[in-house]
Amino acid sequence: MTDALQAWSEFHVAMLGATAALAGLLIVAASVNIAKIIAAETLTARLAAAIATLVLAILTSGIALIPHIALDLFGALVLLVAAGATGFQVHAALSLRRDRGNGSPLLRAALGFLPLAAYVAGSAQLLLAPPLGLGLIAAGALLAIVVAIVISWIALVEVLR
Repeated sequence: MTDALQAWSEFHVAMLGATAALAGLLIVAASVNIAKIIAAETLTARLAAAIATLVLAILTSGIALIPHIALDLFGALVLLVAAGATGFQVHAALSLRRDRGNGSPLLRAALGFLPLAAYVAGSAQLLLAPPLGLGLIAAGALLAIVVAIVISWIALVEVLR
């Protein structure tokens, strides 16, 4: 772990625990109404994207805590994991586009892309001008929590309609 990553180690320890706990709670909460959630393609896709974003936060924090990891390798690994999570969010956005629900599909999907954008921008900064991207990656972790909570709330309310 570099000195720059070492300065963020307590943040990553806290985020690792918080995002892992939240991901577990989200899965448990969804399992209560799993039959209704599975019946609604948009809910399934959005919850999967929310969980994938939390997994991105979990993996990023875990990778950041690897001893002696170079910033460019950290940035490349975060970018790789962010690409996987982005695939889930793109699927959710396409599901929302096909859905005739309330509001603009673009606006409904935009929320899920916020933490992903922070992770990608932070990764790019780490690859191009380290250590400037560490703050953006931290913002991505915080946004992942907020977005997962909001999307989970939306999904749980929609299931009961």
